[in-house]
Amino acid sequence: MHLSRRIKHCRECGTPVEYLVPADDNRERAVCPGCATIHYENPLNVVGTLPVWGDQVLLCRRNIEPRRGLWTLPAGFMELGETTAAGALRETIEEAGAHVEMLPLYTVLNLRKVGQLHLFYRARLLDTNFDPGPETIECGLFREAEVPWNELAFRTGAVTLRQYFADRRIDRYDIYCADIE
Repeated sequence: MHLSRRIKHCRECGTPVEYLVPADDNRERAVCPGCATIHYENPLNVVGTLPVWGDQVLLCRRNIEPRRGLWTLPAGFMELGETTAAGALRETIEEAGAHVEMLPLYTVLNLRKVGQLHLFYRARLLDTNFDPGPETIECGLFREAEVPWNELAFRTGAVTLRQYFADRRIDRYDIYCADIE
């Protein structure tokens, strides 16, 4: 599986890059033949929350692609200068307008094929007043039997939700790590 070749031009001088294995390295990198800058491509971090109100979870119906119209946990790409928890809180506010108390990190999900790492925190909703942002059509609270399982936008959300409901039954919430292929 080759995820590279996303960089076309050097960020320093604009010269088209070449993909080769630099000296003292073990994998192909985007290397500028003009200024010799090596460009490293690293996974993107997606951060979000699993907001809970009693026996219900908060889901957002997406108003953007990909997967517009489907349901998801509030999440998005982490920004530079943020901690993972701060990014997850920001995304929850932006997408759902929800007021939450952040709880511990809950799921760590590797998506090797798309070069992403998804990190979800449990969160306790402080109220049920939501103010969805432009990326969200609507928000809703769902009990386990009410979750629109066939209308979930992303597999990482489904994995996180299934793990949560299993853990809720035994009242134990350890960090869950998995590779999603």
